[in-house]
Amino acid sequence: MLHVFDAFRDISTLSVGIRLLMAVLCGGVIGLEREYKRRPAGFRTHILICLGASVTTLTSHYLLLYMECYTDVGRLGAQVIAGIGFIGAGCILVTRNRRVRGLTTAAGLWSAAIIGLAIGAGFYEGAIYATLLVLLAEMVLTKLKYLLWRDTPEINLYLECTQNACLDQLMQDLRMEGVKILDLEITRATACEQGTACALLTLQLHKQYDMDQLLREISDCQGVMSVEQF
Repeated sequence: MLHVFDAFRDISTLSVGIRLLMAVLCGGVIGLEREYKRRPAGFRTHILICLGASVTTLTSHYLLLYMECYTDVGRLGAQVIAGIGFIGAGCILVTRNRRVRGLTTAAGLWSAAIIGLAIGAGFYEGAIYATLLVLLAEMVLTKLKYLLWRDTPEINLYLECTQNACLDQLMQDLRMEGVKILDLEITRATACEQGTACALLTLQLHKQYDMDQLLREISDCQGVMSVEQF
């Protein structure tokens, strides 16, 4: 433990103010990264969740130490951990091509709530380290994810064609190029505009095959309206 925080571990007016300000700081730092990427839950949302969780822990300690309500101090915090799922679920979206978005934002909100609980309990070191690691995961490891995607031999594509015949021809062209079709799913007609054919493809490429080149070739095929990797 860092001894610099020892004077602020007891419940006092000064320590309460420091904990709340620290909750605002940690939640805001995490929220800034989400705000920069224009995600559904941004700067203010993360601050409010982290601050609210911190107040929850402080309230539990106040009830035990000053109101002499002998109850489980972790009970209110447990409700925060479970209840934050409702807010996180609201950030998760499924697009028309069945691409899931918002999972990282939802996980960040949950992490911000846990950090707030730690701050309210006076566990400053854990809160600071957790905030730094959350930023590492959201900012640095994102680049690693894209590097892994670039080198992977399997990709998932969402495809829209003008008609089914175009899709059949594209399948033949891919097989001639040596691209294996691992999975093919034709989406429901309601998911696409009337008169178009939509499909979800899982393709296996050669390691030497350039993924960007494949996407360009598919886009240039006659009848292909759009293609997107997910």
